[in-house]
Amino acid sequence: MVSDCLLNTLANAEDYDPHSMAVEKARDFIHRTLGPVCGVECVPLKEAIGRTLALDILAPLNVPGYDNSAMDGYALRFSDVIADGETCLKRIGESFAGRPFCGMVGIGECVRIFTGAIMPDGADTVVMQEKTEEMNGVVCIAANSVAAAGQNRRFAGEDIVRGEIVFTRGQRIGAPELGILASLGIAEIFVYRRLRVAFFSTGDELTPLGAPLAAGQIYDSNRYSLYGMLRQLEVTPIDLGAVPDTPDALDRMLTDAAQNADVVISIGGVSVGDADFVKEVLKKRGKILSWKLAMKPGKPLAYGVLGNAHFFGLPGNPVSAMVTFYQFVREALLILQGQIVPSPTLWRATLTASVKKSAGRTEFQRGVCENRGGQMVVTPAPEQGSGILSSMTRANCFIVLQRETGKLSAGETVDIQMFTGLVE
Repeated sequence: MVSDCLLNTLANAEDYDPHSMAVEKARDFIHRTLGPVCGVECVPLKEAIGRTLALDILAPLNVPGYDNSAMDGYALRFSDVIADGETCLKRIGESFAGRPFCGMVGIGECVRIFTGAIMPDGADTVVMQEKTEEMNGVVCIAANSVAAAGQNRRFAGEDIVRGEIVFTRGQRIGAPELGILASLGIAEIFVYRRLRVAFFSTGDELTPLGAPLAAGQIYDSNRYSLYGMLRQLEVTPIDLGAVPDTPDALDRMLTDAAQNADVVISIGGVSVGDADFVKEVLKKRGKILSWKLAMKPGKPLAYGVLGNAHFFGLPGNPVSAMVTFYQFVREALLILQGQIVPSPTLWRATLTASVKKSAGRTEFQRGVCENRGGQMVVTPAPEQGSGILSSMTRANCFIVLQRETGKLSAGETVDIQMFTGLVE
């Protein structure tokens, strides 16, 4: 369900410039209207990968659950070790992982121990096997092999203490989180339900794959790019296909989409052309703000509500659609899934070539970043047009040129946003 916060914000949206809105201001405006979906479900641990935790996790036990050895060697009493000379001790048994030694280590004694095995009673230190020699049940330890009591010993609760908050609501579950939850014996967790995201493209020129192209027609590539971007976010994508540029067809599509989804995304039709009817139809069906963003590529963006669904209207040029999705829609979907989303991570790199830019807008140019002799450098893609989709496949980062920045020369430093973790 759409929050009252969003409706109130849209109804009183007097703090934005629809003619040239800054990227940061648009991003902040959208974030202020978002909250996680209400639905929560309990899923088996293996099915939780990529999902968002809906409840805090408290540790039901210590990890590790007992004092154990960090390596193969011998468990002993530190007080038995001769500080500057060889120490010889009697071996009285062995302790394996899963098969502990039963008994007490007394004065002058030691136990052969293996990685992960329980520390025997009476022993407080482990000496690695490479520092020892054993013959006829006597273990001799080289001088200066043990520096302090507790050496090579892992203590109970050293990783996680029983009762502590391990993960908080909003944590995305990845591979490390799965392992930690499994180490706690947790077999299932509560996560936010998957978002239902309906999407469609607009345009009389769009032709489905497999059909021949007539004069002036193109294949509907944007919808496939959007599908791929959505699949990376653990949402349930609902592909509604393409719709002609007619008000009646758009009205039917938007009405159907809003009834079946939490979020509706359209591609194309949000510009100022005579055939761009999306904004016109949306005014009748929802509360929509249309912005001309001070950014390149991706100038036009529509955002608002459509019935009980959030709505995003993306530009039709393929690179513009992808850049706008990654800079605005991706974060919004993560927040709606309940995730705590940090600010975009930017790195610094040195330009290998000059870049053209006009001050007054934020640009997301495509580039290739690499490490040259310990220095991060970035080479701008030769073609930066909003219709050059291949520039996204040949690049590995966005060169983020801030609004106040103008033309830059080779050797100057810029912000970059790596595709790894974003596009991939």
